[in-house]
Amino acid sequence: MAVKTRESRTRDRISIGPRAGAHDIIRLNNFYRGADTAELLKAVLCEKIAGDVALVSSFGAESAVLLDLVAGVDPAAAIFFLDTGKHFPETLAYRDLLIERLGLTNLVTLHPDAGEIAARDDKGLRWSFDPDGCCDLRKVRPLEAALAPFDATISGRKAFQSSTRANLPMFELENATGRIKVNPLARWTVADIAAHMDARALPPHPLVAQGYPSIGCAPCTSKVQPGEDPRAGRWRGWDKTECGLHGEVKTMPPGPGEEPVF
Repeated sequence: MAVKTRESRTRDRISIGPRAGAHDIIRLNNFYRGADTAELLKAVLCEKIAGDVALVSSFGAESAVLLDLVAGVDPAAAIFFLDTGKHFPETLAYRDLLIERLGLTNLVTLHPDAGEIAARDDKGLRWSFDPDGCCDLRKVRPLEAALAPFDATISGRKAFQSSTRANLPMFELENATGRIKVNPLARWTVADIAAHMDARALPPHPLVAQGYPSIGCAPCTSKVQPGEDPRAGRWRGWDKTECGLHGEVKTMPPGPGEEPVF
């Protein structure tokens, strides 16, 4: 299949409503194959090809790039930040700096339910013996509630970040919710990220220079040694690679005349 030009994509624009199916995801991935990131974000944020959408940001090591691109398309886009109560203070300061610097006007800070914290993690140490449960309590549950009205989310995940993300597509479908997940930076490389940071003079997360290429909650994030996977410092020592926000997704073999997702 020939790559569509921007003009032909505009003429033939497709839109996926609520309750998308796996074949819809294949269509989206094929349709926007070769599209530049700004074009994709415009289609998602302004033309709402996937319905109502919110961006979920950790304000971590590489978050400035996606936030900058979103600000250039729609500075009023809904941006959800999960304040787990376990973040590095540097991350909270970085969040405030980026929001002001980029002119983003719709930051929504989410918190875990106080009653659930009191019942399940009253000493704040659940991360030390049940990291999955801690992530569920402090991240997954509050985000699920906040995203209930939305049809799609935007994430900053990239294929190079770990082996579990190596085949990351631009569009996915969450099994549990039927919600579309958009990964505009899926095919960006380390060099692409660095070039955009430099070109736009974006401030780096202060912990990157200290050896943290991937930054989550402070108790479950450690420094990464040269040659290690960028996410090797997340939940070190545990058989765990994701917090649960990016769960199982549906894929389906392409139909007649369609290209595969990857």
